[in-house]
Amino acid sequence: MFIDTPTQRLISVEDYEPHIGTEAVERILAKARRIRDLHVVHVNSTYYGGGVSELLSSLTLLMNAAGVQTGWRVIQGRPDFFSITKKIHNALQGADINLSDLKMQIHEDVVYENAVRLHIDHDVVFVHDPQPLPLIKHFRRRGPWIWQCHVDLSQPNKAVWEYLRQFIDLYDAIVFSIPEYAQQLTRPQNFFMPAIDPFSMTNREIEDSVIDDRLDHYGIPTDLPL
Repeated sequence: MFIDTPTQRLISVEDYEPHIGTEAVERILAKARRIRDLHVVHVNSTYYGGGVSELLSSLTLLMNAAGVQTGWRVIQGRPDFFSITKKIHNALQGADINLSDLKMQIHEDVVYENAVRLHIDHDVVFVHDPQPLPLIKHFRRRGPWIWQCHVDLSQPNKAVWEYLRQFIDLYDAIVFSIPEYAQQLTRPQNFFMPAIDPFSMTNREIEDSVIDDRLDHYGIPTDLPL
């Protein structure tokens, strides 16, 4: 059981009020109150090093701070698995790929291994991007499973898209970043553009003295045009 520490605090929805306004804060908290009895989990392929992981780092803590029980699971895999899923990721954005039966088998076998160890029995499951997409085949669902795709789908590789469709069609809803990425699907599509978190380490303001110190450390001149 999680034990809260009074001397430490999370960034809360209320902290964003100067950036999004009082009305938006109240609307978000009202929605959070409606789902406080649900247990939510997000699943992706890494805790660190990408845009999705940075988004989830903020989002999962913020959801918990708002009273929504939210977990975060990450799938594991061999180097060949991540090499294949990287090619699938690029192909969704239009790149060419030799999608062999062996590559598809490796993708699905590794995801199955993760399904065995993840024990997902949450009320709502968000699966992010193509790497863990086939997970849905291996669970009895208690509630909705939602696939959120963060890549540019304006011109997806047809072969890869058709391969992934067998899994996508099992989900209850799909989330894309913008309406221009909409596809011909049997499931409801929603659009949610990611935003910059002003409280993340990446986006925090740095004092001029610290900036000057770092530039000097790396020998970057400050008296030349950008």
